[in-house]
Amino acid sequence: MFDLFTIVRDNWTLFLVGQYPHGPLGGLVATLILAALALVLAFPLGLLLSLARVSPWRWLRYPATVWVYVMRGIPLLMVIFWTYFLVPLLIGHNITGFTTMLCTLVVYQSAYLCEIIRGGIQALPAGQYEASRALGMGYVRTTVWVILPQALYNALPSLISQFISIIKETSLGYVINVQEVTFAANQVNNQLLTKPFQVFFILAITYYLLCYGLTRLAGALELHIARKRQGTAASVVSARPALTTDN
Repeated sequence: MFDLFTIVRDNWTLFLVGQYPHGPLGGLVATLILAALALVLAFPLGLLLSLARVSPWRWLRYPATVWVYVMRGIPLLMVIFWTYFLVPLLIGHNITGFTTMLCTLVVYQSAYLCEIIRGGIQALPAGQYEASRALGMGYVRTTVWVILPQALYNALPSLISQFISIIKETSLGYVINVQEVTFAANQVNNQLLTKPFQVFFILAITYYLLCYGLTRLAGALELHIARKRQGTAASVVSARPALTTDN
């Protein structure tokens, strides 16, 4: 146990920010930046894919379905290698490992975010569509102004859970020398040589604490949304007798 505290005390900056400011930013900060950017950039693509998946037009729905099934059916490591070798061929010059991993996560996570948002859309009662169409709103306006705000709100806990998955998936960037926290832990292990269990135990604890905190946040959000739904349902039920009496 004393070894763990000693390792953290002597190498906490490397775990946190890598070699920065004497080198590129790395460590836990780079992991969080990479995961956050991947989620932010993949979200619009996942949103468009989900709208295509639930659209009434087959020329949109079929390609989006194929994309989702292909991305969800292959290992992330394969997508990393494809991106690592394919993107330089397409743009004509090499890119950094960080950019490669970011592009990979955006492409890969778009399929998972698509299904999360699609689930939120399809979980809404059909009366939402019917009421909007009865008010004269078209399909696009109904989707944008009525369906999507509710679906995204209900999907918030799942989006946080997916962010947790992205954080853990960033560790695969180690194979292409992305200087995230797993890469930093390996640097510490190479310096110490004799304490690999202690070093990677610290890494495991770091991932656990970070992901556990986000999991609790997702659980709290899910509970808040459930309570709000119950409160709304109770308000509607209590209002019905009053309307009947007035009539």
